[in-house]
Amino acid sequence: MAYLRFIKTNWLFLSAGFLLTFTSSYGQTYIVSLFAGQIKADFGLTDGEWGGLYTLSTLLSAAAMVWAGALMDRFRVRTLALIIMLVMAFACLGMSLVTSWFTLIIVIFLLRFTGQGMLTQLGTVAMMRWFEQSRGKALSLASTGFAVGQALLPVIFVALFAIYDWRLVWVLAALVTVTTIPLLWMTLKQERTPQSIAQDAEIAGMGGRHWTRSEMLRSGFFFLMIPTVIGPSAWGAALFFQQVHFVEVKGWSLVSYVALMPIFTISSIVSTFASGWAIDRFGVSRVVPVQMLPDAAAFAILAYADTISMAGVGLLIFGLGQGLQGTCIATIWPEYFGTRYIGAIKAAVAALMVFGTAVGPGITGWLIDLGYDLPNQMLPIAAFYLFAGALATWGILRYRPTLEEKAYSKALFGAKSS
Repeated sequence: MAYLRFIKTNWLFLSAGFLLTFTSSYGQTYIVSLFAGQIKADFGLTDGEWGGLYTLSTLLSAAAMVWAGALMDRFRVRTLALIIMLVMAFACLGMSLVTSWFTLIIVIFLLRFTGQGMLTQLGTVAMMRWFEQSRGKALSLASTGFAVGQALLPVIFVALFAIYDWRLVWVLAALVTVTTIPLLWMTLKQERTPQSIAQDAEIAGMGGRHWTRSEMLRSGFFFLMIPTVIGPSAWGAALFFQQVHFVEVKGWSLVSYVALMPIFTISSIVSTFASGWAIDRFGVSRVVPVQMLPDAAAFAILAYADTISMAGVGLLIFGLGQGLQGTCIATIWPEYFGTRYIGAIKAAVAALMVFGTAVGPGITGWLIDLGYDLPNQMLPIAAFYLFAGALATWGILRYRPTLEEKAYSKALFGAKSS
């Protein structure tokens, strides 16, 4: 009932968050990777070469995010969204026309920068600013755009492959992006500026102050959280990026595997809502220590899965982890570093996440070329998730007492941390 009342009261702003996260899908790995077979065939690329090209393009977009993401502290969401969506539509159209590997790098850079980068961050930063006491619920509801995109678009795109040339599918994506812009503007007619929001309400972080981005980058808590930021982005992107290779190794059809995406999506949505409620009820510090466990279990299951049904179990558990990741990694930063400079801070975090999505496909593609197929890489990846979760828990134990609510740390962990 609390979710329903919240939606009824704030449905316009929540719809804007949904549209932003959904539209980001065209620049996400789970969409671009569907075209791996056609792109490798047209350009004569190996798995490693395709992964390296994708890595380079994504690294360039991560570098651009460090600068561009800070614009969210200065301009309205609808103004930035208009520009970014137009650039994304141009990039989608560019994918339908690309004829060389050099232009392919540029086009994928634009897709990654606008989708994985700016639209993703616009959707999450907007929720952080517009909602304070219900930040977890707002983020979880807006994040359903990611889940719906992952559930519907891969199935639709694969179905379109049977009817249209892959380049024409990108033309359709460009048209849909353009038609989304008027809908977004309708939801944001009364949007406040970042400056007015900052004047109305600010929530401080560690030490009762607002941390700048440069201060955040030098903090011990940030360094302990880096594997939690990069790891899920890297290996989650690799799982989707290498899905064509993965099903070939397992002996499954791509259509059968992609048909499992709704299972992943439902699981992700349930986990997103549950974690949003838990964060608002208990605090993000209580949820972060367990967020890596489902991902570790999922990769272990997928490594040994010998049937498409077992793959469904693995993706279901992976969806739980993705739902946790989406809300936890977004809400931890204003909690510990304050809200005044959250746009610049999130830009740095986004750059790390985009960096992760670059190195994951690159590393796995390189190892595939060396003879280590993706299933053989999955157990070490599961171990990485456990390592990242341990470091994040240590960071919370160490730095939670520096927040104003010191008693919360005692209630959470049963003893005072030092």
